[in-house]
Amino acid sequence: QLQLVESGGGEVQPGGSLRLSCVASGEILDGYGIGWFRQAPGSGREGVACISRRGDSSTYADSVKGRFTVSRDNAANTVYLQMNSLEPEDTAIYYCYARHILTMTEYWGQGTQVTVSS
Repeated sequence: QLQLVESGGGEVQPGGSLRLSCVASGEILDGYGIGWFRQAPGSGREGVACISRRGDSSTYADSVKGRFTVSRDNAANTVYLQMNSLEPEDTAIYYCYARHILTMTEYWGQGTQVTVSS
């Protein structure tokens, strides 16, 4: 069974940057497509970015295009979300999500808090 652990969250000022990491254990990650989701207070969970199993394809929510970059290192069983030019509207708990490409089994991490405030 896959376990996902996010890290790298914190508090930054508007315009700042953070790099989130999602480390997988229990299975190798290259059988999974990976997504980053976020949930702000009082809002539903929304998709932010996703990346294919080999990292050759990625998509982004319109709200983060040009500011966020998703990447993965399958050898390290880790996925990253580089977040630049952060805005107060990016404040949320960020979750790592994995779905197996064959079985469609889904896993979620526990989340990491990102706060953008002056």
